[in-house]
Amino acid sequence: MTTLKTTRGPEFTRILSIGASRGDLTVPNDDLVGPIDSSDEWIRQRTGIIERKRASHDVFAADLAEAASKEAIERAGITPDRVGAVLVSTISNPVITPSLATQLAKRIGAPKAAAYDISAACAGYAYGIAQADALIRAGLAEYVLVVGAEKLSEFVDPTDRSISFLLGDGAGAAIVGPSETPGIGASIWGSDADKYDEIHMTGTTVGFRDGETEWPTLRQNGQAVFRWAVWEMAKVAQQALDAAGVTAADLAAFIPHQANMRIIDEFAKQLGIGENTIVARDIETTGNTSAASIPLATHRLLEEHPELSGGLALQIGFGAGLVFGAQVVVLP
Repeated sequence: MTTLKTTRGPEFTRILSIGASRGDLTVPNDDLVGPIDSSDEWIRQRTGIIERKRASHDVFAADLAEAASKEAIERAGITPDRVGAVLVSTISNPVITPSLATQLAKRIGAPKAAAYDISAACAGYAYGIAQADALIRAGLAEYVLVVGAEKLSEFVDPTDRSISFLLGDGAGAAIVGPSETPGIGASIWGSDADKYDEIHMTGTTVGFRDGETEWPTLRQNGQAVFRWAVWEMAKVAQQALDAAGVTAADLAAFIPHQANMRIIDEFAKQLGIGENTIVARDIETTGNTSAASIPLATHRLLEEHPELSGGLALQIGFGAGLVFGAQVVVLP
């Protein structure tokens, strides 16, 4: 009987570099409060956001992804043709097909790479890191480009008080490659699909086409999402720590999805994050960028605290679906 040949890659992987691109427009709270009959103070107290980055009309998720990816590739010190797979997490690509990933692969000079999109919303970057780790260790790629890219402002209803004022635009990218030592801990991922409708769209593109609904925009059940994120996701984060064989005290940084400052602060409290661990709070001036939020927050942390390089970070994404993903990583 003939034995099939299989592939096997390196034992370990790590994130080699991070790139970032934020929307070119700065939108302060005062620009949004009129239609929701609110105030700058109300938004700050509720979310911790002072301003958010949004992209101009002619700037799309693919443009943001391209800029972030080129920075990540350059920082990794590799040529684009060595990227064996391009994984893009997005819920805001304006076309259903072809994927944003294939468009991006061509733009960055890796047109022969495997390329596909991940639709996991705010957990998408963590999903991408989990898959990149597996692909490399399976011998299917030498280097993998993982991107979270969103232009969420396309799906904002200015009169909505549940989520519209949270959302921003941006892209974050990471190059994952082989490592001689462990650089990405075991990933904990899954979904809580019974809560599917807690973050949702107001309609479908088919309904919009047929004149039955307005353009679909995002909505959320804020209180339910807050409780789920704080209590249930703290358990997932602890599982990721346990799976990596570390404790909260070992962390140089905690980088949760930038959903809401109140969630971030309560989350850190639940995990027992100490004062020696830096907590990412990029949401304050970037907003909630869904799949892009973790790499954008990581990029900012490393720019402001280069001494974190080589330290351990717990990253966790959670959101629409409801889906979640977490892992402990060594910072590039």
